[in-house]
Amino acid sequence: MSENLAPDSSLQQQMETFEETCRTADLKLTHQRLEIYRELARATDHPSAETLHTRLQKSLPTLSLDTVYRTLATFEQHHLVKKVQTVDSQAHFEAQMSQHHHVICDSCKEIMDFHWNSFDSTPLPEDLRQWGAIRNKNVTIHGTCRKCQDVKAGKKPA
Repeated sequence: MSENLAPDSSLQQQMETFEETCRTADLKLTHQRLEIYRELARATDHPSAETLHTRLQKSLPTLSLDTVYRTLATFEQHHLVKKVQTVDSQAHFEAQMSQHHHVICDSCKEIMDFHWNSFDSTPLPEDLRQWGAIRNKNVTIHGTCRKCQDVKAGKKPA
């Protein structure tokens, strides 16, 4: 299994949830939508629309980049995927909807998920609770990953 792919049992469960959500929202379950979502659900590397399009070209040669963008926008509207912004402002996407956070390497742009239970369970400060309706709270940490630090230091990759 590739390092950028989720386990098969998790994928099957995600696909079942996706299909049920689409039916409930009266979204047509087209072959292209299923394949775009399946590829995104399999990915652990937070691909961009362009990356998804490239990965799907073999199995869906008539799929346009515009269709990928429009499909991802529809999925995002229906809370089926999340958009992750990087420092270069390129949108990346994930199908992982459970509460988690991101660390982003400013050099190679790798995005890694992490969990921070103590942050998640901390109540919001009073002034934020008075502000209005908070939709979610998450953390994005920026830095330089170990691989990029090693390259900068002149170390050979392991």
